[in-house]
Amino acid sequence: MTFMKRLFTLLVLCCFASLALQAQDIRYIDEVFTDVDVQKDVVYGENYTILFFPLNGGRSVRQPLLADIYSPSGDTETDRPLILMFHTGNFLPQLVNGQINGNKDDPYLVSMAERLARMGYVVASVDYRLGWDPLNPEADVRKGTLINAAYRGIQDASTCVRFFRRSSQDDGNPFGIDSGKIATWGLGTGSYIALGQGYIDSYFDIVIPKFIGPDITGDGQPDPLVIEPINGDPWGQEILGQNPLNGDTLALPNLPGYDNNVQLVVTLGGALADSSWIDDTDPPLISFQVPNDPFAPYLEDILIVPTTGETVVTVTGAGINVPQANAVGINDVFNSFPLWDPYTERADALNDGNNGLFPFVRPVWDIDMDGTPETPESSPWDWWDETTWSTAPFGQATLDSEGAPCEGVPIEFCNWHLISLRGNPDMSLTKATTYLDTIVGYFAPRACMALNLEGCIDELSSTEEIIEDQSLVSIAPNPASSRIEIKSESDNIIKLEIVDISGKVVYRESNINKQYIQINDVDVLSGMHFIKTYFEKGVLTKKVMFQ
Repeated sequence: MTFMKRLFTLLVLCCFASLALQAQDIRYIDEVFTDVDVQKDVVYGENYTILFFPLNGGRSVRQPLLADIYSPSGDTETDRPLILMFHTGNFLPQLVNGQINGNKDDPYLVSMAERLARMGYVVASVDYRLGWDPLNPEADVRKGTLINAAYRGIQDASTCVRFFRRSSQDDGNPFGIDSGKIATWGLGTGSYIALGQGYIDSYFDIVIPKFIGPDITGDGQPDPLVIEPINGDPWGQEILGQNPLNGDTLALPNLPGYDNNVQLVVTLGGALADSSWIDDTDPPLISFQVPNDPFAPYLEDILIVPTTGETVVTVTGAGINVPQANAVGINDVFNSFPLWDPYTERADALNDGNNGLFPFVRPVWDIDMDGTPETPESSPWDWWDETTWSTAPFGQATLDSEGAPCEGVPIEFCNWHLISLRGNPDMSLTKATTYLDTIVGYFAPRACMALNLEGCIDELSSTEEIIEDQSLVSIAPNPASSRIEIKSESDNIIKLEIVDISGKVVYRESNINKQYIQINDVDVLSGMHFIKTYFEKGVLTKKVMFQ
């Protein structure tokens, strides 16, 4: 099995040969900006955390809720779509969670935010409240505190939605967003937050058998793991949540009166507590997941917490959630315009016809070199700096890559880099960037449709129908070298693109309106390419080999 699959990109090259027209980059599809502005630690709300219970006598602490906001430098638009991005981390601080990731500055998350900002989006990388009790000897307590950690994350996500909505509607729109075009984007643990925020419609969605636990209130009856008067409402908006035993505040209402709804949900890994939450009133869903993800099931299974290895509750992954989104019709918006691109082609070969689902097929690794693969990976888009995480003090771990104590062990044999490699053995910036190209390439046209983005809808709407009749267009010579002729047998060609095997548009010419085109000195690499000819009635794609 090859460990690096051929993945694709929609980046447009800007230089063509002598007679070619310069390609016009398309906002929200291509990177149309060079630089990105970042506003660090913007306070979007405040609430009470239990993270410091061990140090604070079991009492909650009020904390600000922070986000870093990325926007395209020099942009003059003031009605831009907004993406709220939520990091991974198992609801525990970085390193305490057993990972080198777990905050809004995770390198691969920052790379995604910067890429999307250069495409014209405003992106907020959002921190949320952490904390649960993974070491409690009582399994019910461990489960209950973890479920409540996810609940607080969902509350904070909704608070962030309302913060930006208020900023747009009542505070002069300082971030230049369209408050009717907001997407949530979750990575790993953050996907649980994005999915819960997008698909929980009422508190009663949570009062189901899997979320019923021991008798908390002392009335002799099992209680929900989440109780509104104690934990607040699911949006952290209206109900003050307090511990009845000591009056400790657990949930502070934030920004009441503003809408919590988002228009698109995007997930990388993670899972949803119950797929029945997805109904025909909800936003569409785009999901990327490794089918053999060891921590979040691709279909339906019991959640395993990476930090402790403990099973918690049955959840559903992308292989269930996206089909449900298609079944109830909320993903029909992705069919507004037919798409031909390498991302769609590759996803469609794996997703059983479920638009919005991109399975990433990855190997199971033989880490122990005993001839039996035993270690699947879950986040091929992840990367980190090897030097930083192999060198003291940051690289010094408490356990080695086999889980044995690191006390007294030299740093070169016991470091976070080695531990992290167990879940991503061929990690590299090149690999992560390749997956990022694919993620953004598959996301971009579907976000255009879901969010109704004028910057790219016109481009998508030009492909109203895929033309199957290959005889309509002739290409010569084939194989070609530096010159090529394209001829339509009947209708005028409106636009033409040459796309390489990786998905790059290496040549684009618009406003042609004739049946015959000759391109001299085509500046492309040798190998298979696709020539896409656009007509009033649709688009036809043919293969051509360049030598």
